[in-house]
Amino acid sequence: MQPSAILEAALYVSDLAEAERFYGETLGLERIARIEGRHVFFRCGQTVLLLFDPAATAESPAADARLPVPPHGARGQGHLCFAATAEEIVRWKAHLEAGGIAIEADFEWPGGGRSIYFRDPSGNSLEFAEPRIWGLT
Repeated sequence: MQPSAILEAALYVSDLAEAERFYGETLGLERIARIEGRHVFFRCGQTVLLLFDPAATAESPAADARLPVPPHGARGQGHLCFAATAEEIVRWKAHLEAGGIAIEADFEWPGGGRSIYFRDPSGNSLEFAEPRIWGLT
């Protein structure tokens, strides 16, 4: 057996309100859930992006919790890559720079395909890349 896709990915953020603004307004993702002080979730194509306060998810759920999700979390900067066409990368770069977001790297991979890297307000490394960098279409 083999999983068919990644359903959700998580990043841990230092300021949920600022992360919600960045991912919702700057990146245009649709917010689908929010619990103050704990998390904000966004739809991204057929995947869900989970943004958590790491302190809130490190604790065990209450014995009577409706959804007894086990503790999890990470500290420090994570990484997430969004798929984009070459033309979309050009537009994303201009959009991000117009919003005052620095592009840390912009390059063509040796096997073909372009990536741009930038940071979210919590310092997570974000990337837009052509799927062909991994041999995907």
